Amino acid sequence: MTPETIRRAPKSMLHDHLDGGLRPATIVDLAAEYGYDGLPTSDADELAAWIRRGADRKSLELYLETFAHTVGVMQERDAIVRVAAECAEDLAADGVVYAEVRYAPELSTERGLTLDEVVEANLEGFGIGMERAAAAGSPIVVRALVTAMREAARSVEVAQCAVRWRDAGVVGFDIAGPEAGYRPTLHLDAFDYVRRENFHITIHAGESFGVPSIWEALQWCGAERLGHGVRIVDDIQVQPDGGVALGRLAAYVRDRRVPLEMCPTSNVHTGAVASVADHPIDLLRRLRYRVTVNTDNRLMSDVTLSSEFAALDEAFAIGLGEMEWLTINAMKSAFAPFDERLRIINEVVKPGYARLRSEASRVVAAGV
Repeated sequence: MTPETIRRAPKSMLHDHLDGGLRPATIVDLAAEYGYDGLPTSDADELAAWIRRGADRKSLELYLETFAHTVGVMQERDAIVRVAAECAEDLAADGVVYAEVRYAPELSTERGLTLDEVVEANLEGFGIGMERAAAAGSPIVVRALVTAMREAARSVEVAQCAVRWRDAGVVGFDIAGPEAGYRPTLHLDAFDYVRRENFHITIHAGESFGVPSIWEALQWCGAERLGHGVRIVDDIQVQPDGGVALGRLAAYVRDRRVPLEMCPTSNVHTGAVASVADHPIDLLRRLRYRVTVNTDNRLMSDVTLSSEFAALDEAFAIGLGEMEWLTINAMKSAFAPFDERLRIINEVVKPGYARLRSEASRVVAAGV
């Protein structure tokens, strides 16, 4: 697939962090406007390179340190609105037609904003960005996931905030942060509340920590999707003859069609895998797990959803058909209402891929 074909293909994404996707120039602008003096440089290109070097240290904990500067400039309402609007525009320009973007509102309360004010600013920004994208001819639907930090003690507050905004664009609740030492079961009260409210749950699990993290997220906390989930491969054995034996949990995840929000390049940077070519996403897709492809943090990992698909195509020759399957996986697994998911699949995704296949056929025919 050519880069242009991949960019034009309608794509869906479930795992993208708002504070991991800022434009470098925006960070510099906001730092100057709001008096944030912690940046290592005021040159946007140098800042981008500094952040990306810092993120690629093969450790989730070290990777998370780079967020100090993005969060540092997201302490004012207007700053959050701008960041969210630009996020929607950037995703739409990359051919993304549906995205769930997550953020932890507790990270933006250092200057007096409340959790609700942060979420409101986030949603306002998405609305502005969606309007701009539609006007530019690249319509996109962006929904918010409200995240609690697993190393903090505000998860119940954050869960309640997520539910309060469910009719305004928030579609689910998440926990994020370092897995080691901060098990998802520490936040059972929050998850129990969300489930009682008939709301949606996704949990960062199985990224830097192993199968027990995934088991807790599913069986104790009620996760409907797994953020990353890459370590499920630890419960799968590939036999010398090429056969595959699934452990109990791995079989459960596949049988129940639990979506895996996989982020290949980010997993390389955090040390979860050695390279994209070594990523278990290839094995998992061939075993027909409910695999989805995501960016995680576009700034830190210097990726777009298109570049992630290009990397997978280079490593595994996925082709346009598999790209469509992965995209539909994401749409089926989205937390948007069923009617909206169905509309995007039938009116946007499938026709978009049909057009690209038709164009490719004409090119081949002309070449013959």
